[in-house]
Amino acid sequence: MKNCAIGIDLGGTKIAFGTVDEHGRLLDLLRCDTQTQGGFDAVTKQVAGGIGQLVGRCVPPPVGIGIGVAGQVHPETGAVVFAPNLDWHDVPLRIEVERECAMPVTVTNDVRAALWGEWLFGAGRGARDLICIFVGTGIGGGIVCGGKVLEGFSNTAGEIGHMTVDIRGPLCTCGNRGCMEALASGWAMTRRAQDSVRADPVLGGAVLKIAGGKIEDITAKTLVQAYYAADALATEIIDDAADALAAGVAALVNALNPGRIILGGGIIEGMPEMVSRIDKGVRGRALRAATARLTIEPSKLGNRAGIIGAAALAMKAVSSD
Repeated sequence: MKNCAIGIDLGGTKIAFGTVDEHGRLLDLLRCDTQTQGGFDAVTKQVAGGIGQLVGRCVPPPVGIGIGVAGQVHPETGAVVFAPNLDWHDVPLRIEVERECAMPVTVTNDVRAALWGEWLFGAGRGARDLICIFVGTGIGGGIVCGGKVLEGFSNTAGEIGHMTVDIRGPLCTCGNRGCMEALASGWAMTRRAQDSVRADPVLGGAVLKIAGGKIEDITAKTLVQAYYAADALATEIIDDAADALAAGVAALVNALNPGRIILGGGIIEGMPEMVSRIDKGVRGRALRAATARLTIEPSKLGNRAGIIGAAALAMKAVSSD
């Protein structure tokens, strides 16, 4: 083995660490719950501790560390400008981890890291014009155009979930109405299911039963189970979410003309047939010239994409120095 690096997927609930070689192979893996109640210092100590464990088991030692964090990252400093699930505002993540671990650190957005993983080693390998869309609790994405990852003027390119697909749609967490995320994400479907059951307990009876009789325990997973049991409410919500995703993806196809679209995240993994439904919807909406050679396929790396992509970015940063 030649080069390897440590990749970290840092979220508000879990932290996943992995040792990854230059071929994108995951050699070692470690997971822990995020100690958000301790604030930035506690999480930084956790990150340093996990790195230390992997370094102790890695021969030869890693050349660097890559961190994908669920938030907005300053492109030059590696500071986290805002991470809502961690309640971080302008925290010096890269500087602190470098100080703790005495290794070069690269920090990026978690979805951007997953894009790199899929592009280099997953379903996007070889593509020069590519969009990755991850549908989970929220909706995020990343774009490769002409063989380059789009970063945007202030490093926020790829906020696909906040494209408007219904100008009179439901309120999103960003403050806008009708975002793709407000219609098709895990939290949006959960909100709609809970509101529907409150309004009509009879219509929502099957969903409520699966949730153990507690409205607050209805989740996207509950909804998927009810959908597979042919429940009318679950079917309506999921059909609407699939339509919203198809409309948003069609707009992206018309605007950017990608050759490949990769769909991942917990909602897609829980309902694999969603890929073919979105594919059909996109071809019915987008320009024929833009869809003629387009392929739409599922993620290959799953929840490892962020770890592998973050590590790949760390190796790339070291090799370009």
